[in-house]
Amino acid sequence: MLSNFKNHIGKHVAISDEQFEAIVPYFEVLDVKKKAHLQNPGQAHLYNYFVLDGCLRMYTLHEKGQELTCDFALESWWICDQKAYIGKQESNCAIQAVENSRILRISRDQELLLLQEQAFIQSYFLQVYQKAYAAAQFRNKLFKLHSKEEIFIQFNNNFPDFVQRVPQYLIASYLGLTPEYLSEIRKKMFS
Repeated sequence: MLSNFKNHIGKHVAISDEQFEAIVPYFEVLDVKKKAHLQNPGQAHLYNYFVLDGCLRMYTLHEKGQELTCDFALESWWICDQKAYIGKQESNCAIQAVENSRILRISRDQELLLLQEQAFIQSYFLQVYQKAYAAAQFRNKLFKLHSKEEIFIQFNNNFPDFVQRVPQYLIASYLGLTPEYLSEIRKKMFS
């Protein structure tokens, strides 16, 4: 199962078996049941999560108690509240398993130690963070420049796995739609 992680690193930087074995001890492997929480709002966010198998989501609570999904992570994706993680401060987000999942987690302290002791991995994390930043910019532009219908069409085209695997109400929450409106859009698209 860790071969997924090694392959993901290998897409960004060259990594030998020996180098991979050297970084594995910095991480913990966790099996998480569907709907279980890895983090709740108000907790200090001390971990970054890599999905080996399954799906996670990050959400925050609206003042009325409504859950607003901020992010998802499928296999080979990272997820965490970066501001809280980097600053070692309380997060206002929760991270929950959407499916039974197997994940790797690393604490901020372990990540800093890893970067110091295994310098080759710095390039990997730099590329991962750059891609995440670019994706956030893309999403921000998408939400500002397109209609709700166009946003879902783009989402469906770019991430068909999500549409197949993730419950519709969570996709609606992520896209800022009501589940009913998303259902209408899907009917139009697929009819």
